[in-house]
Amino acid sequence: MDPVLYLKVIVLGVVEGLTEFLPISSTGHLIIAGQLLGFGGEKAKVFDIVIQSGAMLAVVWEYRARFGRVLARLTSDTAARRFAFNLVIAFAPAAVLGLAFASVIKRHLFHAVPVALAFIFGGLIILWVERRTRRATVQEVDEMTWKDALKVGFAQAVALIPGTSRSGATIIGGMLFGLSRRAATEFSFFLAVPTLIAAGAYDLYKHRALLDAAADLGPFGIGFVVSFVSAFLCVRWLLRYIATHDFSVFAWYRIAFGIIVLATNYAGLVNWSA
Repeated sequence: MDPVLYLKVIVLGVVEGLTEFLPISSTGHLIIAGQLLGFGGEKAKVFDIVIQSGAMLAVVWEYRARFGRVLARLTSDTAARRFAFNLVIAFAPAAVLGLAFASVIKRHLFHAVPVALAFIFGGLIILWVERRTRRATVQEVDEMTWKDALKVGFAQAVALIPGTSRSGATIIGGMLFGLSRRAATEFSFFLAVPTLIAAGAYDLYKHRALLDAAADLGPFGIGFVVSFVSAFLCVRWLLRYIATHDFSVFAWYRIAFGIIVLATNYAGLVNWSA
């Protein structure tokens, strides 16, 4: 057992769990944290998939009753079918564009400096949306039409750019398209399930030759559990937070974080291109 490796695994699990459902980009944080910790390579990509699955499972557990009702009533209840159909519609744009451009994006944009620029730009977008005068026409997720879901789906596709934030794109995009803050946030949680399952299954299949059950079970298992617990706590906290707050604090965090990365890169304090 390498205690340094397990410490890195725990840190990355916490980072993933705390950032997956906040509008601050879990992928961007994992890229930057991985570079700082010297945790990289193809095996690290597989590890990221595993801990993202842990975060996704936290949403499934938090909303287990909702998902259970939908599955049980899928053939008999119109609302359940509409909910499931909306998830499929919202998932489609990112799935199609991801398959088409994933390799190009990973080759050119999965680096700290492009991520930092996306952090700053995304923060400015959040501030702009929060300062606009909006009128929510959709108060609850069950009120969404397929057109609402498709708009959120295209917003999610923007998050293929690392540093943009999947949750940020879907929540802020949903609000921009007329969803209430809570409806946009909850639909972002629900949409994470098919998105992360599909992305995780695809990447695990591609990198299956890298897996070593005996060597990977310990660190991967700990990372999965840590990510699940921290994501579960984060989801519950966020639902309480948005009842009385907007997302401006996350926008300023993104901008400050991005500026720090760019400044340290420019000053040569951190070799972000390594």
